[in-house]
Amino acid sequence: MDAPIERQMEIPMEITLEIRLIKTAAMDSLVSLYKDAGWWEDSHGESPEFLKGLVADSALFAGAFVNKQMIGMGRALSDLASDAYIQDVAVLKAFRGRGIGKKIIQALIAGLKEHGVDWIGLIAVPGTTGFYEKLGFQPLEGHVPLKLKDEN
Repeated sequence: MDAPIERQMEIPMEITLEIRLIKTAAMDSLVSLYKDAGWWEDSHGESPEFLKGLVADSALFAGAFVNKQMIGMGRALSDLASDAYIQDVAVLKAFRGRGIGKKIIQALIAGLKEHGVDWIGLIAVPGTTGFYEKLGFQPLEGHVPLKLKDEN
């Protein structure tokens, strides 16, 4: 098994980046991205079972790779006919600020449009609206995002 991504890395200013749509990903890469993004919960423990279908069950899953190592991700949930939601866009902190997140979103949008999807939405984390607006997203006026209440 590969060493975790969390190790100290020499990061050159110029990197060779590859963004591609994938159907599988190494579990340790997904865990590292979730932990680095702050999405990992103590309840997940060391058993990342919930991640098993993350890539394969997404309509599209984009991975960002440097030297064959996944350093970023994003996925689209969709029927691949009309509507899609982009979510779980993350780039390891060590690689942020280089336009990688933008390229992940652009790859997902291009892939969705190739399927004829004409409605693409997302829910932005507070403070990130400007990033998404630069990519062509705008607030969905007259709509409010809702979540099913956790009954536990």
